[in-house]
Amino acid sequence: MVSKRRFFGALGAAALAVLALGVPGGTARAEAPLSVVATTGMIADAAREIGGAHVTVKALMGPGVDPHSYRQTRTDIVALANADLVLWHGLYLEAQMEEFLLELAEDGHVVAVAEALPKDRLIGHDSYSDKFDPHVWMDPELWAGVVVAVRDALIAARPDAEADFRASAERHLAELDGLARYTRRILASVPEGNRVLLTSHDAFNYFGAAYDFEVVGIQGISTESEAGLKRIAELVELLVARDIRAVFVESSVSDRNIRALAEGASAAGHKVVIGGELFSDAMGTPGTYEGTYLGMIDHNATVIARALGGTAPDRGMQGKLAGI
Repeated sequence: MVSKRRFFGALGAAALAVLALGVPGGTARAEAPLSVVATTGMIADAAREIGGAHVTVKALMGPGVDPHSYRQTRTDIVALANADLVLWHGLYLEAQMEEFLLELAEDGHVVAVAEALPKDRLIGHDSYSDKFDPHVWMDPELWAGVVVAVRDALIAARPDAEADFRASAERHLAELDGLARYTRRILASVPEGNRVLLTSHDAFNYFGAAYDFEVVGIQGISTESEAGLKRIAELVELLVARDIRAVFVESSVSDRNIRALAEGASAAGHKVVIGGELFSDAMGTPGTYEGTYLGMIDHNATVIARALGGTAPDRGMQGKLAGI
């Protein structure tokens, strides 16, 4: 199927090139938008920001979806096979899809964008010596490298729109720089003794490294690992000993373990509140500010800062958050 698609796609591109000769000043405008399929919402957001009118973008995984356990559906397979460009994360994030995506890469434009990051900037995986923590989007400065990889993949797939892709990428990278500065400022306002972030799983290690927070996950880097009663008991002891007053649930992970932890602390005479819901492996609802990468990180930083004793506006960096 893929080979036929490429064959007819090549014929279509040639025909469009001939038609474009009659269009004054350019060829990209005469072409149909590039069909892009991205595995995660964060990658899809970057592709939309950079691609603009030159692309149509489909994200396979929506709000609340856990990429660690996601398996491609029949509809996904059709969309992936027919796409002009497939963008996936890599670093073993899409663990259940990796074999399929690697096979697809042999016959088309398929790019693992996070694999472009320098390995010396990555955090080792807690279970596999040859793999890395994939949650690089938790640090906007690190995510900027993924945005550049998305830009380069779009340029390779549609070279005649390179100038537009580069201009849009520069604009978006400037937005990420502003986000990083805002995040650093409000998180620095959290008292040092309160800088412990306890969540459902280890999705926030890059966040911790960037902003000097101790990060504790009930589960490991992958949500496939299960937390037992012993782990919950250990963390209850940690909450009491460190006088930690707030823990956080995640939008794409069951809150069962976090609530069990809070109940265990309460039984031990230590009051712990749910500090808020964080976006870990997926963004918010499409069409909302929280459904963008900027909104996702703005929300997380603002919620964490306010819950742990820092100072941050309740509507976030640009006053666009739905309210904390």
